[in-house]
Amino acid sequence: MIVEYIRYRVPDGGGDRFEDAYARAATSLAAAPQCLDYELSRCAEEKDVYILRITWTSASDHLDGFRRGEHFPAFFAEIKPYVTAIEEMRHYEPTGVRGTGGAVPTLYAWAGGAEAFERLTEIFYRRVLADDLLEPLFRHMDPEHPRHVAHWLAEVFGGPARYTDEHGGYPHMLSKHLGKGITEAQRRRWVALLHDAADDAGLPTDPEFRAAFASYLEWGTRLALANSQPGATPPRKAPVPRWGWGVAPPYQG
Repeated sequence: MIVEYIRYRVPDGGGDRFEDAYARAATSLAAAPQCLDYELSRCAEEKDVYILRITWTSASDHLDGFRRGEHFPAFFAEIKPYVTAIEEMRHYEPTGVRGTGGAVPTLYAWAGGAEAFERLTEIFYRRVLADDLLEPLFRHMDPEHPRHVAHWLAEVFGGPARYTDEHGGYPHMLSKHLGKGITEAQRRRWVALLHDAADDAGLPTDPEFRAAFASYLEWGTRLALANSQPGATPPRKAPVPRWGWGVAPPYQG
């Protein structure tokens, strides 16, 4: 992934026409398989200055794929009058320094913190041990297992990295699934019981939280199912995923 930044200076009150041109050009960006996303921003202090940010799959995909591809001619036709207004155009490589600020609560905080997740897993595993389909998988479960899973979920949803620091992180969680031969019926029951437990534990019921919660359960359980099959060779090292509001993490299998 590479991020392209282009700084424009559009004088003489031409901002509206410039924005209209880029709105039309954006149709080509949206159609280009090399483009991940884009955003045009206007400077609040200098109204004639704009920054265009485009995230490309790679620099070569931009320079060789997009610029030589079928979508570039229509794109360039719209923005050609503004080429001379470009003050800077460069590619930047993302670093590991990133995150969200305090204005947006984490899913962990929104759910109620550590106590909410421990309450959730205690209720959930009581249901599991009473369930004919799932009980065989957890018959010899460590009494501390519900609390450990609470640490995993808390970390996934933006809480402290206790599962990584105290339990071995992703490699340890992966080891719990290898060779288990989880079935699709068991996966679906696991998801259903956890949703029920979320209700009983009093987790937030707003659609935004529950949509993010449900998306992680689908993503995580489908990985667990695949990783548990005979002959599966999943990556042995990876970070604990971090889940956001409606955003799945980039995660290479």
